[in-house]
Amino acid sequence: MPRLLRDRLTWLSYAQLGIWGYFLYAFAPVVPLLQDEQGTSKFVASLHGSALAVGSMIGGGLVYPLLLRRFGRGRVVWIGLAGVAVGVTALVLSEPLPLTLGATLLASIFGIVVVSYISPTLTDAHGPSAPAAISEANAMASGLGVIAPAVVGGAVALGYGWRPAIAVTVLLIAALALYAKVTHTSTVTGGYAVVHGDRPGRLPLAYWFAWAVMALFGAVEVCLTQWGSTVLRDHAGMSDGAAAGSISAVIGGMFVGRLVGGRLGLRYRPATLLLGSLAFALAGFALFWTSTAPALAVVGLVLAGLGMAVHYPMGIALCIDASGGHPDRATALSSYAMGMSFGMTTFILAPVADRIGTHRAFLLLPILLAVGAVCVWQASRRLPARVPATTG
Repeated sequence: MPRLLRDRLTWLSYAQLGIWGYFLYAFAPVVPLLQDEQGTSKFVASLHGSALAVGSMIGGGLVYPLLLRRFGRGRVVWIGLAGVAVGVTALVLSEPLPLTLGATLLASIFGIVVVSYISPTLTDAHGPSAPAAISEANAMASGLGVIAPAVVGGAVALGYGWRPAIAVTVLLIAALALYAKVTHTSTVTGGYAVVHGDRPGRLPLAYWFAWAVMALFGAVEVCLTQWGSTVLRDHAGMSDGAAAGSISAVIGGMFVGRLVGGRLGLRYRPATLLLGSLAFALAGFALFWTSTAPALAVVGLVLAGLGMAVHYPMGIALCIDASGGHPDRATALSSYAMGMSFGMTTFILAPVADRIGTHRAFLLLPILLAVGAVCVWQASRRLPARVPATTG
């Protein structure tokens, strides 16, 4: 079995992704609060999800490749974090809908630059152990994500509103940049960090099935984290603050699941872990959806989080496995899948929820999981055989 050896740059990469995770999971329960604050419909409020989607496509498909060719991975990740800080600052200072949408778009563009940097960098650094490293990096994102909705819920409950909780993102970026400077830890130098991207080329059919997995499973995560608090409030009878804070349950499940997934990723291929995770995701969703008791609904979110934990890290690992030796290209294009995830939430779930209610609209999620499972199977059967790794 391969071993995962974590150097200082690996830990720094984990932290860089973790900061983006904090913002993303803090922002999810803010969307229903923005709906109330701005007096809009669920569809209009979910346009913030569309802004994240468009930003991810611009950031991953256009901005990241351009910056990568010009600066290399090491500098690109800090440019991305600086852009996130600017976007978050604009969001905190904004109130009208056009401004909050624009600020969300800006933060997303540069956030996906950070995300696009992580997976190919860890793949170059860790080889056969890369799925485990990618899972651990996303566990860091989930770990900070667990805190994020609780911070939002606490700020709202105390009467400060959601803005101070979102502003924490800027403080985390500043603290990490200071740490990197003081300790002379830089991703500009050092072996795998100066790569300027792989060669262009045609991606095989297996990759596009893996791409669809990212979109479908990603939509389930977006729906639960962005609108799960509405179900907790309207169906389980929780207050606004408690419902927003309780989204930490699903992210907590994802944190634990990604730590475990990191170990399992050393033994099993990504497709195997993705298929095995569906039982937890479906069981958790069923308990969450059927429960009117807040405690049981929250337990359901934990179970759903355990199942969804490996969806992104193993999904991106599956994309890289299926890319035919084009990890940067595969990762950049996967940003369009993430954009599709937000798009499905905006243009499918939100309009249906406006008509029949969020609770009943959530029945779309098991359908997305089922279609995603078929795509995992189709991708896995087209993968080349794995070369046995050297054990250590």
